[in-house]
Amino acid sequence: MNSANKKASVRKPISRPLSLLGGMDADVFLRDYWQQKPLLVRKAIAEFRAPLSKREVLALARRDEAESRLITRSGAKWQIEHGPFSTTSFRKPKDVLWTVLVQDVQHFSHEAHQLLARFNFIPQARIDDLMVSYAVTGAGVGAHFDSYDVFLLQGAGTRRWQISQQSDLRLKPDLPLKILSHFKPTQEFVLETGDMLYLPPSVAHNGVAESECLTWSIGFRAPSKQDLSIAFLDYLSDAPPLRGQYADPDLRATRRHAQIDTAMQRRFAHLLLNMQDASQDAATIRRFVGCYLTEPKSHVVFDPPDTLRSAIEFGKLAARYGLELDLKTRMLYDKEHIFINGEAHNPVHGAEKILHAFANRRLLSAASFARVDSKPLRAFLYAQYCGGAMEIARH
Repeated sequence: MNSANKKASVRKPISRPLSLLGGMDADVFLRDYWQQKPLLVRKAIAEFRAPLSKREVLALARRDEAESRLITRSGAKWQIEHGPFSTTSFRKPKDVLWTVLVQDVQHFSHEAHQLLARFNFIPQARIDDLMVSYAVTGAGVGAHFDSYDVFLLQGAGTRRWQISQQSDLRLKPDLPLKILSHFKPTQEFVLETGDMLYLPPSVAHNGVAESECLTWSIGFRAPSKQDLSIAFLDYLSDAPPLRGQYADPDLRATRRHAQIDTAMQRRFAHLLLNMQDASQDAATIRRFVGCYLTEPKSHVVFDPPDTLRSAIEFGKLAARYGLELDLKTRMLYDKEHIFINGEAHNPVHGAEKILHAFANRRLLSAASFARVDSKPLRAFLYAQYCGGAMEIARH
């Protein structure tokens, strides 16, 4: 094959112009904006219908299983409270400005999952959650920055956003919130229903409700090196032992028995940073990454079905209606494993394709399940159903 033919055979990325991005191609957005600069999209979702109403958001903030916060400001005084809340928590004097934030709304609403699905041009593993904030007129959470990418989608009402790509990210001392000491906005936008603002990490921003409003935030996972290292060490405590052991065949006699010399420090560093069995370490890391990215947050609990079906009944119902993942379930995969809610599984040989499709769509159709003739795969799905990770599809 000559060089011209080789060049012609290179597959180009599939063009994905998205109304969500104002008609911009997804690859163009990722190349020119993602983690680089803000983007304002007017009417990103035309005639946007929010997953929840104000009343439903406040009701969710009163539930034990929801992670919620109430932020209030009176003059220069800020306060933060953690839910669950009572109805009286939201009865404030007129001079008190308040905002309610609820994390992981997708755990409680199929419509919220459908909203997140609009962002499927970004790997599922990177998406953290859908958060909603309800604010009374004039309220906000102060000028701040996030360490992760975020899309701010305006629901009901209007909110004024001021942003700055300033390098001064020092915070005001002695406050319960992380509020910037010297916020100097350089751009300002008023977002109405369906408008969206994308912000890369560390872009300073301040949102103030111009009217009673709901704002939906699509946030992305960006663990710090510190958090990732701690999680990895914790994972290693239960993982198969790594090969390698401290050794010093070149040791020499010493008169300074209590000294840790540089040679010993280098040996320990080599053991920690350049582990001897590279192939085993790579496999361990691959498993860890999948488990880490699907690990449920600490407040998430999975319950078995209210009516637990027998394996035979389960098979009949799944063949009739299909299966869907529980709203709280995170299911990902790599070339070797299926990861569900923090656990790694080696898929049954030949079942990879069907499980990958299930993970991508969060739905296994009745027809697809009916074609499953593998007893181990059916047993695997039944076990996940019994544990609450998946359920019979809605019908």
